[in-house]
Amino acid sequence: MRPRVLFVGRTRYRMPLNDTLRRKWKALADALDIRVLATLAADSPERRDEELRFFELVAPARPRRLDGALFYALLPVRVARLLRRFRPQVVIAESPFEAAAVVLARRLAGSDVRILLEIHGDWRTAMRLYGSPARKVLGPLADVVAAWSVRRADGVRPVSTYLADLVRGLGVEPVAVFPAFIDVEPFVDRPPTPLPDEPRAIFIGVLELYKNIDGLAAAWRRAAPRVPQATLRLVGTGSRTDIVEELLRDLPEQTQWTPVLATPEVARALDEACVLVLPSRSEGLGRVIVESLCRGRPVLAGRTGGTPDVIKDGVNGILLDPEDRETLAETLVRVLSDRELLERMAGAARASAEPFVASPEEYARRIRDVVARVAA
Repeated sequence: MRPRVLFVGRTRYRMPLNDTLRRKWKALADALDIRVLATLAADSPERRDEELRFFELVAPARPRRLDGALFYALLPVRVARLLRRFRPQVVIAESPFEAAAVVLARRLAGSDVRILLEIHGDWRTAMRLYGSPARKVLGPLADVVAAWSVRRADGVRPVSTYLADLVRGLGVEPVAVFPAFIDVEPFVDRPPTPLPDEPRAIFIGVLELYKNIDGLAAAWRRAAPRVPQATLRLVGTGSRTDIVEELLRDLPEQTQWTPVLATPEVARALDEACVLVLPSRSEGLGRVIVESLCRGRPVLAGRTGGTPDVIKDGVNGILLDPEDRETLAETLVRVLSDRELLERMAGAARASAEPFVASPEEYARRIRDVVARVAA
């Protein structure tokens, strides 16, 4: 009999699911009897996916500025209902904040369900470097809630060694440490292409402070005049689009911005670049880093979070202090001017991604094994 597992998260899903998410969830549904409680993307054309009926998605609240607060305020009640109706053996929470709601729901429902907490990022940055600056005032409270959740979960699974050390700092030993599912099929279905002749850098990520989009913009203003033939392409959206818009006004010939790309288009965008630039202030284990390596593209990245698990300085990329904008600018100039360096790091990129890649079925087996341990 497959274990019954309830997944709880704030992730916004667009229905019907794209191919990547469909493969992941179908593999999990084959390994486990699952339900998924999450949120529906505001632009989703459909409410349900008829093939994946185990999804229970919460519609966005109105007004939108209250959406997050209302989701977490009502989450304990919603989870408690599912605990009574579905009777899972384990609940998998995708962050400490969902886990806190599950702890409360367990009390409301009078349930003895076990809680497996996944740690995908540094919870200390959630309120300080993401979204509205007003969220900073909630930072100390979020830290307390996160620590409380980590200590009350029945098992904790970080996605990187850095996050595992954060968990150990709270006196809790992780039950397992392995990456989140990364569907690299669109990135390994053909050999890496040669580096383009023109020096091109690309940033792919949300336009938020934790990704250091402000530091990258400042560094590019210093670097671009020194490599006039080079371009920087920015891919992503977020609360700090103003930084990108200003950079485009200042350097229109050397800067490009694409708000959204589908997964196959991301692979093509990486092929058109020489190096991925991701100078994040905080990073759990960046999926786009693995995707870039799979396409044979080195990564210039912040020495933060789980990134050093993947990027080896001078081998398949370069690590630096994300707050040192001068060094970031100098490194951009050096990398975009040194073809031999780029070629050498690109040659090591593809093989270095292998330890972080798993098929949907392999990932589902790992989750099933962790669920069995926590349930026992």
